[in-house]
Amino acid sequence: MEVGNEAKSTALPPAQAAPVKNIIVVAAIAAGVQFGWALQLSLLTPYVQLLGVPHVWAAFIWLCGPISGLLVQPIVGYYSDNCTSRFGRRRPFIAAGAGLVAVAVFLIGFAADLGHMGGDSLGKGTKPRAVAVFVVGFWILDVANNMLQGPCRALLADMSAGNAKKMSSANSMFSFFMAVGNVLGYAAGSYTRLYKVFPFSKTEACAVYCANLKSCFFISVALLLTVTIIALCIVRETPYTAPPEEAGTVKKHTVPVFGELFGALKDLPRPMWMLLLVTALNWVAWFPFLLFDTDWMGKEVYGGKVGEGSLYDKGVRVGALGLMLNSVVLGVASLGVQVTARGLGGVKRLWGSVNLLLAICLAMTVLITKMAQHHREYASVGGAAPTLQPPVHGVKIGALALFSVLGIPLAATFSIPFALASIYSSNSGAGQGLSLGVLNLAIVIPQMFVSVASGPWDALFGGGNLPAFVVGAVAATVSGIIALTALPSPPSDVKILATGGH
Repeated sequence: MEVGNEAKSTALPPAQAAPVKNIIVVAAIAAGVQFGWALQLSLLTPYVQLLGVPHVWAAFIWLCGPISGLLVQPIVGYYSDNCTSRFGRRRPFIAAGAGLVAVAVFLIGFAADLGHMGGDSLGKGTKPRAVAVFVVGFWILDVANNMLQGPCRALLADMSAGNAKKMSSANSMFSFFMAVGNVLGYAAGSYTRLYKVFPFSKTEACAVYCANLKSCFFISVALLLTVTIIALCIVRETPYTAPPEEAGTVKKHTVPVFGELFGALKDLPRPMWMLLLVTALNWVAWFPFLLFDTDWMGKEVYGGKVGEGSLYDKGVRVGALGLMLNSVVLGVASLGVQVTARGLGGVKRLWGSVNLLLAICLAMTVLITKMAQHHREYASVGGAAPTLQPPVHGVKIGALALFSVLGIPLAATFSIPFALASIYSSNSGAGQGLSLGVLNLAIVIPQMFVSVASGPWDALFGGGNLPAFVVGAVAATVSGIIALTALPSPPSDVKILATGGH
């Protein structure tokens, strides 16, 4: 799942807001994008290990998400602001992003097949050529998704024509379709026989799990291309013409957005610094679980091993089901953020409370794991050697309940920081786009840290995912305490809480 800053507009929006149906079809692109993100979060870490990449190194591959969020979105946002194409400012980038997604999905889905064609063995062990193809496809996919998100949000802002109510509705619609994409993606990832829809997906080098993943991505790219083509055919943009005074300045500063982002750090007011601290700790807590949640289900809860039997695959699929339940709760909880904040006496109290709830949930992964280990059952069929059975129902229900409850703090993570950044920047007179860009640093830098450190940290304590989860619980606790005690309270009359970005 990636969070980036919205592109800052350099031209006045159109005088008349676009029809609601046009806003809906553009927002629907989020469903296609998020379908792919859901597959990444639920299925790709186990897939990487099937290709022979050790768990300790798997997290390094996920560095692409934070890096592309840090670099690609600001660059694409800047150039889409200044694009003078006859097709409009945003539409060319949206089309290019969708095309790159299709290329990336092909490389990821056929990585094992292409690696085998290049000389990889079919046995166990690392498959270097397949890993190389996968990594290239994975990085292209993350870059392409970031190319899509920024211009889509910017196009929705253009279409709202400065109307705050229309902007709020557009953001809500975008978030709604992201939830739809999440549910569809996790549902597809949890279905065990999807590969039978595409019989050619199962090959000598690509077994059932790989074929299911490949089939999921076929559906993902078909959905994304469909909604993108519909949106680009229905929505028209007026070509942008740079004012004469800007014509000589565009080439002087190749990517001025980075200078603005880092320069803004010098003059940040204290409320923004506290917001960045709470946000950074919040993402240190979240990212290990987002990376390894299904892997945790396969290894620690189900007791399976990658590539050995079907138990690990069953755990991963149940984890994908848990993520689908998480998305449902996320969607419902997002609608109640504003009301809940009022009931608790303010935004900071809500955010602090849900951060503490996040800490409790992450700590509960240890309890659920220990319960699963305590209740391990073995059974023999037809006189064969006893084999490990799936966990008892109570453990599975507890794990799925944990996934579901985590949708509540996730709803706050996807809304409150962005609302507070907008509030604080309005009070200090800073630009909205620049403030959200600075906030993005507090999101992607912790993700980079976790991607680098979580694998070696887990290995230091004997492998598995629990060490990183425990660190996440500690970070969430500190984040909650700071939010409750040191984060300034925003003005009570601000009503933008429920329209945060993602």
